Amino acid sequence: MLKETLTALCALDGVSSDEGRVRDHLRALAVAAGAQVRVDAMGNLICVKRGARPVPNRLMLCAHMDEVGLMVKRVTDEGFLKFDAVGGIDRRVLIGKPVWVGPRRVPGVIGLQAIHLTTKAEREKVAKLEDFYIDIGAESRAEAEALAEPGDLCAFQPDALEFGDGLFKSKAIDDRLGCAVLAQLLGEDLPMDVTFAFTVQEEVGTRGAFAAAFSVKPEVCMVLEATTAADLPGVPRHKRVCRVGGGPVISLVDAATLYDRALFEELRALAEANGIPWQTKELIAGGNDAKAVQRSRQGVRVCALSAPVRYLHAPTSVVSLSDCEHILSLARLFIHSQAKALKGDG
Repeated sequence: MLKETLTALCALDGVSSDEGRVRDHLRALAVAAGAQVRVDAMGNLICVKRGARPVPNRLMLCAHMDEVGLMVKRVTDEGFLKFDAVGGIDRRVLIGKPVWVGPRRVPGVIGLQAIHLTTKAEREKVAKLEDFYIDIGAESRAEAEALAEPGDLCAFQPDALEFGDGLFKSKAIDDRLGCAVLAQLLGEDLPMDVTFAFTVQEEVGTRGAFAAAFSVKPEVCMVLEATTAADLPGVPRHKRVCRVGGGPVISLVDAATLYDRALFEELRALAEANGIPWQTKELIAGGNDAKAVQRSRQGVRVCALSAPVRYLHAPTSVVSLSDCEHILSLARLFIHSQAKALKGDG
């Protein structure tokens, strides 16, 4: 079930500021699960699922809907599209990648100067973003402008596939994996009220999460995310950050947030008591919506569960399906642990 939900979500286009297709899909799942649903001014999807104990605003689970992508800047006289990045894009792997351009999903391919025309020095450097273009098959500016225009967002075309020993590859695993876990939990009977926030514009500065946290006013927030794994040939162990297949990453610190230590210990204890493998980051790197949530209003206690993902912010990323299932299990245990703790509050 989780893999099917993840596959469906990864197939949708949702570049930052254009998350509508993802939001519509998740809203349908939330309504079917009996949640109360609203969309705020930023475009965040806020879903309240009533549980056995009514505790509004106690716990929020958060995952972002948006993905990295491209935006058309101008059309050349020859009919090619020049573009800029939306979010952090790994330029090294752009050439030859297929994209959908604009709301009409015009097919295109990312191009670069022909290799036989480059110098040795040019081939040894990563090309600048302004050197790339998108080829949509147009033969003139007029022909291209009939299909695309400046401001059009471009999403990488999906290529979801299970391969190897339980690995899964696709674009937009960051953070459709977190969205898939939240969608799964939405469909379950819960021991307490939980607010599920599917946020926008995380990839361009955690903008949606700030608005969501400000309106929901949670006491505790768990962020479900994807984080970079560099468990690759030639990378020293202390620089690998985390390992695909090593279990959920329970964050203690990253480049943007110092997490609530008591919540970290709670997650670690739950994992160990239930035989769930876990890890934490061996190198301080990355950041997520927790940064914005933690600093909203008078402050929010935050924790994060992340899936280790290879080739993050590339047209294709790789995750372990067992890591995904373990994140779902640990998030579920956390909700029940929070509900149990509330009973102790009297």
